[in-house]
Amino acid sequence: MSEDERFMKQALSLAKKAYENGDVPIGCVIVYEGKVIGRGYNRRNKDRTSLAHAEILAIRKASKAIGDWRLEKCRMYITLEPCQMCSGAILQSRIPEVVIGCMNPKAGCAGSVINLLDMPGFNHRVSVTKGICEEACSQLLKQFFAELRIQKKKEKEEGK
Repeated sequence: MSEDERFMKQALSLAKKAYENGDVPIGCVIVYEGKVIGRGYNRRNKDRTSLAHAEILAIRKASKAIGDWRLEKCRMYITLEPCQMCSGAILQSRIPEVVIGCMNPKAGCAGSVINLLDMPGFNHRVSVTKGICEEACSQLLKQFFAELRIQKKKEKEEGK
């Protein structure tokens, strides 16, 4: 197992926690010198805020762990391609490399809809590796949304 796979599996484990909480299953870890210093999983529904994305929570913890907002020697592992808010936070925190499990063709901002991580106008660019543990990351999301559709259909039929 490669180092990228090992850390992505940790991010997947966190995504499963989000799933258990009824949140979209996205997990993230930030690695510095071979050690995980920041972890996060999607908590938007649980915390009732649009700011509780896995990447934002992991960046906050990693910054606290190293005592700096600059995460210049870190690598982020995220199960789903980051949105525009998280891509902006990645840029602002100066993370040089992001490893992505699966892409998000409807809202991804690391190459799907737009690539904020590699825009010539910004003073920082991020190297991106895609497709690490892609099938497992994708399958977890598909399962979550299939169950959500079934639940919503059932609630509609019951008149809720």
